[in-house]
Amino acid sequence: MAFPHLQQPSFLLASLKADSINKPFAQRCQDLVKVIEDFPAKELHAVFPWLVESIFGSLDGVLVGWNLRCLQGRVNPVEYSTAMEFLDPSGPMMKLVYKLQAEDYNFDFPVSCLPGPVKASIQENVLPDSPLYHNKVQFPPTGGLGLNLALNPFEYYMFYFALSLISQKPMSMTLHVRTSDCAYFTLVDRYLSWFLPTEGSVPPPLCSSPGGSSPSPAPRTPAMPFASYGLHTSLLKRHISHQTSVNADPASHEIWRSETLLQVFVEMWLHHYSLEMYQKMQSPHAKESFTPTEEHVLVVRLLLKHLHAFANSLKPDQASPSAHSHATSPLEEFKRAAVPRFVQQKLYVFLQHCFGHWPLDATFRAVLEMWLSYLQPWRYAPEKQAQGSDPQPRCVSEKCLAPWSPYQHRGLRAPFIQENLLMYTKLFVSFLNRALRTDLVSPKNALMVFRVAKVFAQPNLAEMIQKGEQLFLEPELIIPHRQHRLFTVTTSFLSPWPPVVTDASFKVKSHVYSLEGQDCKYTPMFGPEIRTLVLRLAQLITQAKQTAKSISDQYVESPTGRSFLSWLTFGLTDTNSCYPANDLDEIGQDSIRKTDEYLEKALEYLRQIFRLSEAQLAQLTLALGSARDENGKQQLPDCIVGEEGLILTPLGRYQIINGLRRFEIEYQGDLELQPIRSYEITSLVRALFRLSSAINRRFAGQMAALCSRNDFLGSFCRYHLTEPALSNRHLLSPVGRRQVTNPARGPRLSLRFLGSYRTLLLLLMAFFVASLFCIGPLSCSLLLVLGYVLYAIAMTLLTERGKLHQL
Repeated sequence: MAFPHLQQPSFLLASLKADSINKPFAQRCQDLVKVIEDFPAKELHAVFPWLVESIFGSLDGVLVGWNLRCLQGRVNPVEYSTAMEFLDPSGPMMKLVYKLQAEDYNFDFPVSCLPGPVKASIQENVLPDSPLYHNKVQFPPTGGLGLNLALNPFEYYMFYFALSLISQKPMSMTLHVRTSDCAYFTLVDRYLSWFLPTEGSVPPPLCSSPGGSSPSPAPRTPAMPFASYGLHTSLLKRHISHQTSVNADPASHEIWRSETLLQVFVEMWLHHYSLEMYQKMQSPHAKESFTPTEEHVLVVRLLLKHLHAFANSLKPDQASPSAHSHATSPLEEFKRAAVPRFVQQKLYVFLQHCFGHWPLDATFRAVLEMWLSYLQPWRYAPEKQAQGSDPQPRCVSEKCLAPWSPYQHRGLRAPFIQENLLMYTKLFVSFLNRALRTDLVSPKNALMVFRVAKVFAQPNLAEMIQKGEQLFLEPELIIPHRQHRLFTVTTSFLSPWPPVVTDASFKVKSHVYSLEGQDCKYTPMFGPEIRTLVLRLAQLITQAKQTAKSISDQYVESPTGRSFLSWLTFGLTDTNSCYPANDLDEIGQDSIRKTDEYLEKALEYLRQIFRLSEAQLAQLTLALGSARDENGKQQLPDCIVGEEGLILTPLGRYQIINGLRRFEIEYQGDLELQPIRSYEITSLVRALFRLSSAINRRFAGQMAALCSRNDFLGSFCRYHLTEPALSNRHLLSPVGRRQVTNPARGPRLSLRFLGSYRTLLLLLMAFFVASLFCIGPLSCSLLLVLGYVLYAIAMTLLTERGKLHQL
């Protein structure tokens, strides 16, 4: 494809749009590479917005672009490799970004497409707390369509890239796409590794021309210096009309792309719930404004894991307090501040929403692993440190956590746990409340309880969480300047620090107040209230273990399920099995064993974390409400009798959810009108019902007369034409017994048994066996009728004799 250099940008854009429809994907990318190399920034300026949208899709989700979220190398290897090469941090697309960046172009981005809290804040003329939006808001002219942000090419590209994860429609359930294999997930990993390197520095911008390289373009809006805003800003209200430029250290320009990348990812992926919105969302009737997907959560987890590795890569000589000076490079300074300054607050609110509103199913595992990844920064230490250490499991002690870069620079052994206390305690309580409402017999749910218990049972972790709670609950010292710092929470790395003990307490209080507000009511994780919840969970775990054992015993008694002969019986299938259906019934004995193993280990870990004694666990086992009644059947769920019948108590709901007790559900209506079963032919059952109804209407008088006789013929007719009275059936609700009236039904003929697959199969087998003995269909039918008459006579005599014994 050749383009004359003198053509207008509009013609270039029109040509590219036409090629995007007519040419295959690989050829289009090759043409784009040539265009980026040959054309100057002035002509590429008009192409850039269209190209970004054609790649990542439109912000309203109508256009899917290249559909990077579903593009996989094993399914479409050519398209995958072409897209990855084009969008790589060192690829042609990023060269175009830097080419436009060097010319100081900017592009309008609609405020209406930003996350809810950011959009609402800007529309109210209040500048959001993130420096990402400083000096970028463009007010529309009279009659304009809305507010816009003026973004430089790198910001514009990253805004679209990050928003494409949530703006596009969720993937169809019919598509089996593994998120970690798709092009979008891989690109996120590459961008993080490139702009937030764990080794070396950020690579400089790529050469924009064969003859030389363009210098690193300074950001159009200087980045805010690290010392100018603290670890946690309390959403300072700054009106847009008073925006002022910030004098930044020129050295910070070296990492402006890294800082921009992180802020864009955090804002687009996590900032969907403000603190005010989070407090409103605590109401169970609140309407969700944004619902994250499992894919979204997996990408956020990738971000958190890389940020921990990025912060852990701080050089040892930069980790000491004396190194915090002008000699510290901007990248090393950024490593210290990345997690606590940009991520912590928004991640906390995001996790709180997920814990409170995510469905009670196995997909919550993605949220759980994201949370656990954030809680364990020591897992992402550099390999060099890991190789030099002992092969023993990593402990969670102050000695282990002190080298973690964001905290060692202060010369304090203030661990990560203390400055993220709510991430451990408040979210652990939220998980407890979820676990108490889930079916712990399910192996997937049992695994989640095991994972959380295992993480919190790491050596010294519980003690350090408890120490953090003690620091928060310490009486606050009346120090005027410290009280002011506590309320504004705008500390600086350069400011002097008071003595260690007081400072540790202050940091914990600052963390809690910045996330929950000054009026928060903190419930200690190791207090009596949470301990009661843990004991209840331990009881449910013990109950679930017994339920799994009972299911396992059923498998042992009938390992192959129903026998062939029992399947051929005329009786109805027992729809009232001992336990409600769950995924154990489909997976089998191995999953039952895994469930028991997960629950056993989880119970042991909980005992270690909360120092539960063996006597307490034994008492829980004895106190289980799974005792059998005098008939050997399981008792009813715990309930009370109300005006409308039985009402479940909270304990009763727990018993039903975990399969510990159940109601004996029986069909109490007309047997002819009960739902059609899976072993019946629907059309045939309905036809037989119409036939039997016609016969019953036509011969109702004659059947009643026959059944009223006192001789053997009357007994024979009553055995076939009447059904047991509803008064003889067992009704569970005592209120129901008083209210149910049993209207008398006359004798009726029922032909429904002929609509069963079993009945028809037995008849076919009988005719087949008869043909082997040279017995024709008519003779076989007569023999079957004769055999049934003899069987019916015998059953009639036995029934009448049973009634005489009852009298």
